[in-house]
Amino acid sequence: MSREVGAKKWGISRIGMYLFLSVISLFSLFPFYWMFVMATRPSSAYNSIPPTVIPGNQLVGNFQKVLDMIPFFQSLLNTLIVCLTVTIVVLFISSLAGFAFAKMKLPGKNMLFFIILFTIVIPPQLGLIPQYLLVAKSGLLDHLFAAMILFFLNPLGIFLMRQYVSEAVPDELIEAAKLDGCSNFRIYRSIVLPIILPAFATLGIIVFTSVWGEFLWQFTVLRDPESYTIQVALASLNNTFKVDFGMLLSGVFWATLPLLIVFLLFNKLFISSVAEGSIK
Repeated sequence: MSREVGAKKWGISRIGMYLFLSVISLFSLFPFYWMFVMATRPSSAYNSIPPTVIPGNQLVGNFQKVLDMIPFFQSLLNTLIVCLTVTIVVLFISSLAGFAFAKMKLPGKNMLFFIILFTIVIPPQLGLIPQYLLVAKSGLLDHLFAAMILFFLNPLGIFLMRQYVSEAVPDELIEAAKLDGCSNFRIYRSIVLPIILPAFATLGIIVFTSVWGEFLWQFTVLRDPESYTIQVALASLNNTFKVDFGMLLSGVFWATLPLLIVFLLFNKLFISSVAEGSIK
């Protein structure tokens, strides 16, 4: 009898948990749905009372206005190039640095690691002017490389990789590889890298989404419309006294789709890496 009561209580609590999570999920997804609704409506629907929650029939028309105003697909391609390049470089540098900080005996490595972590609390706006002057003197303005270079060194990525390597990679495995004559880079390539691949999904999604949403630095160094990233291009739609919200949110909607696709493709790897870290 007590077992049945316990099972019943467990069933009720489980149903309540799922209902709670479903409500939270709906609240989280509603801004995306509202953005889609506004992308299918004229600009006047933005301030309508009561608010419009039913999609309209102007999605293609609003997007055509976006294409007439900005080089949307070129900007989208530029953004993909920037995000993919930065993500690959950050994964390589962060994993290599994380391995060095976690497993190698280097003089002053703890102090250097502390300095790298300390840079997280420094607002990026403080270095905007000197960084811009360095890029300008290097002749990199309006080049996509200028939009990437600041993000190659990621303190959060180095911290995450250091923690993951220190817990996931046994010291005995590295010592055995050294006895076999393996160099440090070969140990990283053949032993450490396969073990930490699940962490790549977590860090990769974090870096990709953060660079995708970056605006201030890209707006500072990219002035040629042909070199615009999607965030800078969409911001240029807002340079008039009368904003067409249907057109603007249509551009935002189509610019958000690749980001959602990337997350859905790597969602399982992301969840598995988080679950694996929590088990450890």
